[in-house]
Amino acid sequence: MGYTIGVDVGGTFTDVVLRGTHGAITVAKCLSTHYDPIAGIVTGVTRALADRDPAQVTRVVHATTLATNAVLERKGVRVAFVTTQGFRAAIPLGRYARVEEDRYDLRFSPPPPPVAAGDCFEVVERVSARGAVLTPLDPESVRRVATEIAARGITSAAVCLLHSYANPSHEREVAAILRESIPDVVTSSEIWPEIREYERATTTIMSAYIGPLMASYLSRLRERLAEIGIRAPIHVMESSGGVISAELAARRAVATIESGPAAGVLAAAGTGFANVISFDMGGTTAKTCVVRGGRPEITHEFHVGGKGSFGGRRAGTGVPIKTPAIDLAEVGAGGGSVAWLDPAGALRVGPHSAGSSPGPACYGLGGSEPTVTDANLVLGYLSSASLPLSPALARKALDRLASPSGVSREEAAYAVHEIVSASMASAVHVVTVQRGIDPRGFALVAFGGAGPMHAARVAERFGIGTVVVPAYSGVASAAGLLSGALSTDRVLSRLDAPDPAAVFASLAADAAGDLGVSPSDPGVLVSRSVDVRFKGQSHDLTVEWTPEREVLASRFSERYEAVYGIAQRGEIELVSYRVRVTVPTAPDAAATQPPPAGVAHAGPGTRRAYFPEAGGYTDVPVHTRDTMGAGPLNGPAIVEDAESTIVVPPGWSAALAGTRAVHLTRSATCRTP
Repeated sequence: MGYTIGVDVGGTFTDVVLRGTHGAITVAKCLSTHYDPIAGIVTGVTRALADRDPAQVTRVVHATTLATNAVLERKGVRVAFVTTQGFRAAIPLGRYARVEEDRYDLRFSPPPPPVAAGDCFEVVERVSARGAVLTPLDPESVRRVATEIAARGITSAAVCLLHSYANPSHEREVAAILRESIPDVVTSSEIWPEIREYERATTTIMSAYIGPLMASYLSRLRERLAEIGIRAPIHVMESSGGVISAELAARRAVATIESGPAAGVLAAAGTGFANVISFDMGGTTAKTCVVRGGRPEITHEFHVGGKGSFGGRRAGTGVPIKTPAIDLAEVGAGGGSVAWLDPAGALRVGPHSAGSSPGPACYGLGGSEPTVTDANLVLGYLSSASLPLSPALARKALDRLASPSGVSREEAAYAVHEIVSASMASAVHVVTVQRGIDPRGFALVAFGGAGPMHAARVAERFGIGTVVVPAYSGVASAAGLLSGALSTDRVLSRLDAPDPAAVFASLAADAAGDLGVSPSDPGVLVSRSVDVRFKGQSHDLTVEWTPEREVLASRFSERYEAVYGIAQRGEIELVSYRVRVTVPTAPDAAATQPPPAGVAHAGPGTRRAYFPEAGGYTDVPVHTRDTMGAGPLNGPAIVEDAESTIVVPPGWSAALAGTRAVHLTRSATCRTP
């Protein structure tokens, strides 16, 4: 018997899923420990293992927000930036777009750059965009810079020389000299050798900024797991949905910045529907993503800490990162989001969250501010699950909103429920309507501890008629980790390379080497794509590779029209070449096992829950997945899961699918705001 473990550390809860070789699943959920995330992980893993032998764990897969939090909270290590002579001001000058409230702020100050101006250094050298050496590297200038960096006590350096993607020789020489006196040195040609100097520089800087933290964290995690008897390899989820070794994650920490949200999208993609909208609502944030043809949308640039409507990460805000990532929209709306009244008396929800400490008022851990979880408990949608909840404390917290607003406690609670649903619907709007996608042809896959409570209300706003709540929905991200295949990406910018086959072969060999395999090994998958643009244009689009130029041009034109809505033809040029190497994991045994049969009898009872369409509070049936029976369950109703609760509003019906997923179907008469 062997076990694999998936661990997802969220803002409020740490989720652990343990799977045996025969597909049996064990779930553990505990409050996250922000002072030391590893403490929560060890607690959850110990609960999931129970009396099992930890030595039989063969693999641990981890999704972590460590990198994201380090960037957002500016808690990375101090970094020195080394670049070509004449370009040290590129990072301090930066790039910033004034959006939303910034536009009218007369005292606006842009955020500080990722590296202070005094920590930016220049070396004498110059390479052209075609890779020709225009000015030879001066080693003495590098040694002077190394001496100055060491004198300042800086232990991490990011090297990004002009056009090093075309010729990395100077960067390698600079790094070799710096490493004689500086412990951690990363180069852009190692991290992500792609055109656009500013974005490549910030990507390299962020890797140097969080790399030492990631290496230390994963080393401590390995030691702490070994203390409880687990000595299995540790893998980490990449932003693009692949899984890499802990050693590679430490070297390429920037690739893990969107690690946590990616795992949930994989779980949504595995529900059996070709086209779905992933809807993940946890304790702190809600995240959405479009999956078409079973494949999540991928972006090759995103912004950490960016601003924008509905939490969209706008170009020109935050720090641009040039690595592949699942394309998500995120809002600060979760079960722990705090509801409050602004100076005008208007009700607001989020983005501040009560987190895991003190948590919502109903947790009884010292929190007193009203949260979404408190509102849902007052409405009767929620009962105790992972920890006991106090309705009395929730009611007391909601009274802080109701009394000043002159409404009843129930009306205040339902307003909180509706506002947070609207906020999350705006994230769905970002990934669908704003991109020309009609969401009505998609199924909404809801998961996370709070997602199934709000999913039907979110779907109503778009006319979506099907909501899917997968098995183990409360820990779906942790479960999704177990389906992630070992995978990694490589890119290289070469303007119309004379021999693309050689470029792809070199990239595939490097990527496969990262995974400890060969591109020719049985089962290893190598996918190739290329960035294409019309000659004379500045930006490009990624399309699947083919050596036939006419076919490539046709694919690019189709993609261009889909993105920009304009049918255009013209001469094209190839900019960057991309490779993704994947080593598939063994099939999920759990998916091959027949689910337990539903029991065709009444549910465990009824509960008073608030539905305006039904006239307010009414007694509604409460079921579990096992007590739903064979026929549809008409709303209003509640289905309690192990780690989440599914709310079936009036006008919806719920039915159990063969995969243990609950499918909610909207009737033709159901309201659409």
